[in-house]
Amino acid sequence: MTRTAMTSAAKQKNSKSKEAGREGVFDRELEDLPQELRWRAWMGRIEAVLFASATPVGRDDLARVVGQGASVEMLIEDIQGELAGRPYELMEAAGGWMLRTKTQFAEAIKASADLGDQSLAFTEIEMGVLCAIAYHQPIDRAGLKDVFGKEVSRDLLARLRFKDLIASGPRAPRPGAPHTFVTTKKFLMTFDLQTLRDLPELDLAVVNADETTRTA
Repeated sequence: MTRTAMTSAAKQKNSKSKEAGREGVFDRELEDLPQELRWRAWMGRIEAVLFASATPVGRDDLARVVGQGASVEMLIEDIQGELAGRPYELMEAAGGWMLRTKTQFAEAIKASADLGDQSLAFTEIEMGVLCAIAYHQPIDRAGLKDVFGKEVSRDLLARLRFKDLIASGPRAPRPGAPHTFVTTKKFLMTFDLQTLRDLPELDLAVVNADETTRTA
């Protein structure tokens, strides 16, 4: 093979390698599409990412699948508009967005799929303890005793842990440095909260007194 032929073959190989490399790069911008189709494609990407995720997806993660100049918030609004008549919705939760079925279809889903045992169910005292942790976190067992006027059982706290609604927080500044309890991301998702700042105003003294009376 002549030097000229070798050079030509090398250039062709290099060109093919570059083309293969370009094919392997995710095209965020979609510059080849008209603006309207590009926007629709970005909407589809975001909806697909949310559909595939069982937990809320943050803005930064969604921004990775759309063009640099695209507004994730505006894309979300357009998707929400299109879902207005559908049985599921796009909602904010725990610092991101997620797709979920609308509450009015909950009974139909349970009836058809027998999902009753998978739903979160709480006793009154469990809900009272969960509320106390949510509003007073980080709080340890001694702090919960101060709230309820009696010991909160380890079994009850273990049940809330099993449901992934509470987790261990920083150690309390008490003798022995006991672990405290805090709520989790799933807690926010379960109660449709974006952040803990979205907790409703609540007279905990009245609620706690009522819960203590009913469970004494």
